[in-house]
Amino acid sequence: MALMPKRVKWRKYQRGHNRGNATKGNYVAFGEFGIQSLVTGRITGRQIEAGRVAATHFLHRVGKVYIRIFPHRSVSAKPLETRMGKGKGEPDRWEAKIKPGTILYEIGGVPEDLAKRALLRVAHKMPVKCRFVTRHRA
Repeated sequence: MALMPKRVKWRKYQRGHNRGNATKGNYVAFGEFGIQSLVTGRITGRQIEAGRVAATHFLHRVGKVYIRIFPHRSVSAKPLETRMGKGKGEPDRWEAKIKPGTILYEIGGVPEDLAKRALLRVAHKMPVKCRFVTRHRA
């Protein structure tokens, strides 16, 4: 089942702009290792789920995988072979807007080399360029 919100204030969103760097969700908070976005982009609920499945399958359900993003925004699409006009299309899928610096996934409870290989598999599923990061110890 693809990720989507239970309720929304507005069914249809305008595209808007996605400028600047991430100021929230830009550090490893729950696990020890994570992947961080390096560019701006939009990630669909299906892509997020594919990354989760890839990580849990590789780890054989050892450790914990944390998903730090959620697809809050709907994207509308008109049916194929429809003429121009007649208003905006119906909501087609749900996407998360990603800024540079956003942590996408985190992994805890596994050694670094295993986490790095698992998160590399997740990064291959993502439409944005990512890098491996670790938690900063104080």
